Amino acid sequence: MHFYKYNNQIFISDKELNFEKASEKEVMSSDKIYAASFMPPSQSKRTFSISAEDLLFQSNEGIEIIKQNINPNSTIPDWLREKIQSRKVIGVNLNYITWEDVLKYKPPVKWNINIAGLGDVGGILLSGLKLLGADIINSIGIFDIDYNKVMRWLYESNQILSANSSDFLPQIKSIKSDEIFECDMFVFCVTAGVPKIDDNTEDVRMAQFNKNSEIIKFYAKKARDMKFKGIFAVVSDPVDLLCRTAFIWSNMNENGEFDFNGLAPEQIRGYGLGVMYSRAAYFAKELGFGKQYLSEGRVFGPHGEGLIVANSIKDYDDDISKELTEKTIRANLFVRETGYKPFIAPALSSGALSILSTLKGEWHYSSIFIDGTYMGLKNRMLPTGIEIERINLPEILFNRIKKTFEVLKNHE
Repeated sequence: MHFYKYNNQIFISDKELNFEKASEKEVMSSDKIYAASFMPPSQSKRTFSISAEDLLFQSNEGIEIIKQNINPNSTIPDWLREKIQSRKVIGVNLNYITWEDVLKYKPPVKWNINIAGLGDVGGILLSGLKLLGADIINSIGIFDIDYNKVMRWLYESNQILSANSSDFLPQIKSIKSDEIFECDMFVFCVTAGVPKIDDNTEDVRMAQFNKNSEIIKFYAKKARDMKFKGIFAVVSDPVDLLCRTAFIWSNMNENGEFDFNGLAPEQIRGYGLGVMYSRAAYFAKELGFGKQYLSEGRVFGPHGEGLIVANSIKDYDDDISKELTEKTIRANLFVRETGYKPFIAPALSSGALSILSTLKGEWHYSSIFIDGTYMGLKNRMLPTGIEIERINLPEILFNRIKKTFEVLKNHE
């Protein structure tokens, strides 16, 4: 192992780097260490939290990363093992042209969030952030092509306050199109339209992909042009595929060539899986094991077809899990049969609550970048980067997850 200093930061590497040498004593005394890796930019995050020894000095990042390494065969020193366990080691992919941005980024104490799209989901999501985000959100900017819609939400949301409040809730402000990326987190809630109630489309989310992908391309290019350094959050359906679209188009230059000068893969996050977890919890309660599900149940994959619900990671039952998966996938159709579009639970469970957990560094469900694609799973965003929940998965469950991952990865 080699020890280095670069721009007053400490690096460790299993390869020789053209950096200033550092002593082991300097590395041991550092409160933050960067671990160098060299992976293809199209297949790996630019930066990530080193939460286990086997994540050091990776050469690739596949779906196997979600599996817990039960018997790490490592000879790293005890002081480094302790720093990994306390989440003080940051993986950084030096093959990324913008890798030095990782050294400069500092998450805000209180976030400024901008929301584009004030339809059914955008409006409810805004309400959730307003009511619950006072401790972590400074302001929320709102934008929509319908000016009256913006003014409606501006007036209404800024008049929400309890008589027992000692301070105001986050300020809501109107923003112009050229101010959209003047924030710490941009939330994409724009949609070209949700299929009508009487539409018999089985997977409503996929029906939205073609139109919504054209819209997100515009915002992805704009984020590139503005050199946006914050989080690009995707709430519109289908979140996983739209995240990938945003990543691709923000990293393409005017000649259609990939130069990886746009949004880094970890900057883009999809928020669609939170409601699938909560819907599965609803049905688990109906089936008599709600409390067990809350502590042991998990969901993986996309917000729709391909979703995987696990009844328990400690006592996994494939038949029960598949039944729970089917009920969860069809939950939105049950709501549509009542004559209403299902947007309240998605806006709050997938949107507001999951976004707030992200900002606070808490475990939540969102879609993140793995091996060139985006897939939903449990993770958290730490000052040292994204940490994926790694579990000792039953092989039958992992094979289901792997199959879904390959479908997402191969989607054109």
